[in-house]
Amino acid sequence: MTPRPANLRPTTLEEALGVIEHLLARIVELEERLRQSSQNSSRPPSSDAPAVDRPAKRPPSGRRPGGQPGHEGHQRMLLPEDQVDTIVPVKPRRCRRCAAALHGRDATPGRHQVTELPSLQPYVTEYQLHTLACACCGEMTTATLPAGVPRGAFGPQVEATVAVCTGVYHLSRRTTVGLLADLFGVDLALGTVSACEQAVSEAVAAPVAEAHTYVQQQDVVHVDETGWREGRRRAWLWVMVSALVTVFLVHARRNTAAARVLIGDGGAIMVSDRWSAYKHWPIEQRQLCWAHLLREFTAFTERGGAAARLGRALLQDADTMFARWHRVRDGTLARPRFWREMRPLRRRVERRLRRGAQGADGPTAATCRDLVQLATALWTFIDLPGVEPTNNAAERALRPAVLWRKNSFGTHSAAGSRFAERMLTVATTLKQQGRNVVDYVAQACVASLHGQPPPSLLPDAARTRSLRLATV
Repeated sequence: MTPRPANLRPTTLEEALGVIEHLLARIVELEERLRQSSQNSSRPPSSDAPAVDRPAKRPPSGRRPGGQPGHEGHQRMLLPEDQVDTIVPVKPRRCRRCAAALHGRDATPGRHQVTELPSLQPYVTEYQLHTLACACCGEMTTATLPAGVPRGAFGPQVEATVAVCTGVYHLSRRTTVGLLADLFGVDLALGTVSACEQAVSEAVAAPVAEAHTYVQQQDVVHVDETGWREGRRRAWLWVMVSALVTVFLVHARRNTAAARVLIGDGGAIMVSDRWSAYKHWPIEQRQLCWAHLLREFTAFTERGGAAARLGRALLQDADTMFARWHRVRDGTLARPRFWREMRPLRRRVERRLRRGAQGADGPTAATCRDLVQLATALWTFIDLPGVEPTNNAAERALRPAVLWRKNSFGTHSAAGSRFAERMLTVATTLKQQGRNVVDYVAQACVASLHGQPPPSLLPDAARTRSLRLATV
């Protein structure tokens, strides 16, 4: 921000010129703020005004909607007969031509399957605890619940269903109460929903902690953060994504200390934006997100003059880079050739940034100076397989959480934040691995009820290795 002159009521010509210079700079700064959108800054698309120009849509192709000629069709596969609950043979009684009676059996009849949901009713078990008197001393003794019986009014499947409704599908507590009443005939109070959430939160706490340690030990991680609310104070939701496990963390700060809690002190390659909280990470182990850089370069083009020319040149270089990178990913460009072709582009981009760092436009020069200092982190993806040039993985992981925050306004307590971060971790990780969320949460609740270890969130190979090490 442009510093404010000491005297905004000038008494001399020199002071008046200083005030005018300050006000002109302030106007430029405020106009640039008004132009900010998701296309030229880190603001989310939901914050855009209706008048914000979107990327140009493709012209109509003239083709009809839906699958095109040559497209491989997809249809629902029939279940094998041994997985079908009821088979109803349907035979014609008379010939459709002469009306003669028909007999026999078709060896290969046509098959038509209809899937239906059963009418669900809750299964209620009553434990009658008898109190009996001792024939010897007269002492009255009351029976206790058998091992593995919930002390509350609802079993682990109900707890899991409630927690999945609120913590995975992000339904409100009132909607969850109505859903369980309508679908299952289970009557819950709002307070019971919170109790179920906390029971599930405790049941998955150990697997989530194990998953956090696992991600901190991976070779490549994607990291990002977004705003959150905990009670009446501001908080931040952090995410760290690896190939098969993702962890979330609600923290009161958006600083280096919070980043260290999330990332740890491992040797991973970290893909992130340029937020200052990540500057403690070694530069040679970082990859800056080029999607964020594209928005920065777009902002350059809107400032006019030399900044606009620099922005257009950098955007063209980025387009060239992404075109080649997409060929690397689809296998049409070998990595050694990609590395050779990127060498001149890399030198050209860094030369442009150094020139921009010496320019007259203050915001553009500041951004270029920062990028010059971080230049090594622009190109890590070229040299190391498995590293992406964008942080899209972390941003995609945060989107459901952002929608949850918009609907619920965050969490109301530290316990609520733990539930949110744990259920986000469970749901995202299981989706990455193709595992069923409801089944996992129910298994975790059953294990907690019987005092057994909960199921792991780690992928199969990691779980096997962890068990092997634990038995050594």
